[in-house]
Amino acid sequence: MRFFNTEGPIRRDRHYHIPPLDRVNLDDLLALIGHERYFVLHAPRQTGKTSALLALRDLLNAGSDYRCVYVTVEAAQAARENVADAMRVILYELESEEQATLGSNTLAGVWPGALERAGPLGALRASLARWCIADPQPLVLLIDEIDTLVGDTLLSVLRQLRAGYPDRPGRFPHSVILCGVRDVRDYRIYSTARNALVLGGSAFNIKSKSLRLGDFTEAEMRALLAQHTEETGQAFTGAAQAAVWTRTAGQPWLVNALCWEACFENPAGRDRSRAITEGDILNAQERLILGRVTHLDDLADKLREDRVRRVVAPMLTGEADRGSYADRNRDVEYARDLGLLAQHDTKRLANPIYAEVIPRELTWVAQDDVEVETAWYVDGGGGLDMDKLLVAFQQFFREHSEHWTQRFERYQEAGPQLLLQAYLQKVVNGGGRIEREYALGSGRVDLLVVWPQGDRTRRFVVECKVLHKDLERTIEEGLAQTRGYMDRCGAEAGHLIVFDRAPDRTWQEKIFRRETSADAGSGVTVWGM
Repeated sequence: MRFFNTEGPIRRDRHYHIPPLDRVNLDDLLALIGHERYFVLHAPRQTGKTSALLALRDLLNAGSDYRCVYVTVEAAQAARENVADAMRVILYELESEEQATLGSNTLAGVWPGALERAGPLGALRASLARWCIADPQPLVLLIDEIDTLVGDTLLSVLRQLRAGYPDRPGRFPHSVILCGVRDVRDYRIYSTARNALVLGGSAFNIKSKSLRLGDFTEAEMRALLAQHTEETGQAFTGAAQAAVWTRTAGQPWLVNALCWEACFENPAGRDRSRAITEGDILNAQERLILGRVTHLDDLADKLREDRVRRVVAPMLTGEADRGSYADRNRDVEYARDLGLLAQHDTKRLANPIYAEVIPRELTWVAQDDVEVETAWYVDGGGGLDMDKLLVAFQQFFREHSEHWTQRFERYQEAGPQLLLQAYLQKVVNGGGRIEREYALGSGRVDLLVVWPQGDRTRRFVVECKVLHKDLERTIEEGLAQTRGYMDRCGAEAGHLIVFDRAPDRTWQEKIFRRETSADAGSGVTVWGM
């Protein structure tokens, strides 16, 4: 029986899958190989890179034009900048892969002597040369996890490949694919030996092209789900399929993880006579987030990096980025390579699940520490009293905001928005959920509080804006945005929160509440803080 895969390369006999080579432009790949090119295939973690490389290896070896070996150099990461130890690991891995894939044993008799004679800075080049000379059939080499190497070790590998490049194909690999999360041009390699920063593009200036493995298309996502239905008879409702697509935007690991949780981990989902619903998918999302699974935990860990903070922090406030174009461009490229940003709209995060994870990760400790209980704001009929909740938060913010916002460390500029979300999350965790929308330069952060009550679902919009100049203009603009979001979400009530961070104004000036007339559109309560 097959299942949704969330760990490692796909196995066709065990996993639902989209054929890996269907997800790449195979004609482009084969043309580059045919033209003896050295190039890069990159994509965020857990998108299917290794599966694609292994499928390409098997395709090439099934033909008669090439012999192809795949190798991962990740084990050499532990050697850090000990080039000798790292090179020994890499060469042994190549030997093992040659034996397992091609059934030949050339490298075993070559590399130990090459390491002794040429040293670690020349052993890879010498070994590859001897390997190619020993067999006239062109060698295609697929090197995975190249960017797990660091410093002088990475520089040595790149430079030895570059040094042997002119000798291809007779005395060096016919074609080489370097595979990792980032494009080699974006590597910033610190060389301890030189006490200098070296750009990957200069260390490997023979790269002819960079290809990026994309996310699933909607059609591919639906085809994956259909495999489960075909094998088990269990259907996904139309709303469930739409939820998988909208929540993940096709990120392959997220698609598989949501469906694994909904169909295999959830006891109710194991009943194959029962269709998977939208609620099952949303509940699966919440379990993944609360479980802090490795994929999402790795993503959250990146938030500590300054390059990522400079991209994400302005999004959390909705403000425009004020950094230099050159610096922002480099940071954006890095964040996009990590998979954090939408490929075609770098002002937004890649998908709603990441947009949910990031503020919750940043406010995890705050949620635990905030003294607030769900029961305080639930009325006798089981409804959520948003007015009472926001009155309480307004007072809490007045008394504690200066202390609490400082606890967000690198993200203090987004402190008010994060503190509000921590407070709301602590309350809503007791029975509902929060959906978030924010983007660079949008001028706002939109929150949708979804609260099930009996046989209906209630929706409340909370929009956050920062006051910069004119209060009345900010409110006017915010009301239009809030009403538009309410209309789109089908919300019954809206709340506009205006954070005034001016140090020269008193709390008496900042704190207010206004009710707006429904005659001009949906009634919205404005809260000053």
